[in-house]
Amino acid sequence: MIRELKYVFYLIVIFFFIFFTSKYYFSDKNKMNSYRSFQSLNTKIENYTSNIILLKNDTEHIIEYVDNEQNKSKKKYHFWNLLTVND
Repeated sequence: MIRELKYVFYLIVIFFFIFFTSKYYFSDKNKMNSYRSFQSLNTKIENYTSNIILLKNDTEHIIEYVDNEQNKSKKKYHFWNLLTVND
């Protein structure tokens, strides 16, 4: 008997928790507060982006490409050949 009452009590508590949570979540007050917070975030983002300092791009032509054809005197090595031949 006590066991059944305990289960009923648990179910009632779970039901009320879900009920009140959903009631608050779908309330107009919560929707209004969430909308206000989104609006305040948008204004903060706009303020921060307007105050950002932009730096000049000085990274153009940094990479120099080297042709392998310039050094024809070098011997070409292959991995398997290095393992088999001991020169």
